[in-house]
Amino acid sequence: MKVDINGGCISMDRFRGASDHTIDEKGRVIIPVRFRQVLDKLGDDGVVVSRMDKTLFVYPYSRWSEIEEKINAQAEKSEYMRRFRRFFIGNAAECPWDKQGRVLIPPELRNYAALEKDITLVGVTDHFEIWNREKWKNENAMMEDEDMKKEEVRNEIAKLGL
Repeated sequence: MKVDINGGCISMDRFRGASDHTIDEKGRVIIPVRFRQVLDKLGDDGVVVSRMDKTLFVYPYSRWSEIEEKINAQAEKSEYMRRFRRFFIGNAAECPWDKQGRVLIPPELRNYAALEKDITLVGVTDHFEIWNREKWKNENAMMEDEDMKKEEVRNEIAKLGL
């Protein structure tokens, strides 16, 4: 679905933006309404959560099967991808949401990403990520304070026309 906003088109089937939330004592996270709307549009009633970069990557069920196919195809060719497959797919958990729009994150994944209370959910177009809020702030600071000062980073961004 595309919505015309001020003469431009914005696809409403992507995860965008960041929002701060809390994870409750049972390990449940409320999925923001705008993210649930994307999942509803895809016909998904839950997500698959895995780990990478000390944070959690969250994919719609429908997108997850595509990810697995790509990883499996590469794992046939590379020992590194076979190890990555064990890490990424082997640590994944299916997480349906409840009537309040919450998903239960398994303890192993919460521990990996250091999710204790304050978290940030970040839309990254085809998936979203769940970050420890302090780590998210540090990640943004590193981009602004370190990465953006590197000429190669600025050149890569300039190639996007930004």
